[in-house]
Amino acid sequence: MSEGNQAPYAFDTLLVTVDDHVATVVLNRPEAHNAFTAGMQRDCQGPVEDDPGRRRRPSGSSYRGRDQAFCTGIDRNEPFTALDDTPALYGTSNNFMYDDPGDWLGPKSNDLWKPVIGAVNGMACGGAFYFLGECDVFVAAEHATFFDPHVTYGMPAVYEPMKMLGLMPFGEVMRMSLTGNGERISAASAREMGLVSEVVPSNQLAEAADRLARTIAANPPWAVQGTLSLNLGGPGPWTAREPDHGSVDLERRDR
Repeated sequence: MSEGNQAPYAFDTLLVTVDDHVATVVLNRPEAHNAFTAGMQRDCQGPVEDDPGRRRRPSGSSYRGRDQAFCTGIDRNEPFTALDDTPALYGTSNNFMYDDPGDWLGPKSNDLWKPVIGAVNGMACGGAFYFLGECDVFVAAEHATFFDPHVTYGMPAVYEPMKMLGLMPFGEVMRMSLTGNGERISAASAREMGLVSEVVPSNQLAEAADRLARTIAANPPWAVQGTLSLNLGGPGPWTAREPDHGSVDLERRDR
């Protein structure tokens, strides 16, 4: 994503626009409550691949879902082919397993180490946490709900809880994972537990996320990326060294 204003990017399952280093990514499969497919995985890599300056020009970004849901996980109507002789739909390490089907959905999995706002409207469940687990700040609409239905359908909840353990208290992650469809975390409850930082009416969600992203993007880029990458342990413009006396020195690289 280059500098300045741009027209929307062309993707099959995403609506992506960039304005003054602030990117807005909208999951665009409303007919399936924005459930993800192999095509969406490929599309999610596109904004990063098109951004050769992503390490040098951090910006604010926001992810949200179109219409009535943020994301309802994997599209169960898309077949798996991991156990036959043809190339697996989601990739496979061998003929006895399929690799994590959401490996390439989240921004950080695609090497996008910029601040990302998760703007949650409606349902966010199951595979939605591949996205949310790699966001940095959350804004939610008043009607947003969070839940993980895996156990209800006879599947262990594994990948998604692991994504959320750094963002939610352990007990809340376990309760959500073990109750399946039996309970849903409201936006207000998510705010109380510290997952969500702001709850707004649904018609103000896009505006609130954009305002926050622009506030972040207005700060000095190296300071923003240094804060993000050092606190999350990811790649960035700074390296951290811990001398014997216990302080932290920051050494700038990639000038």
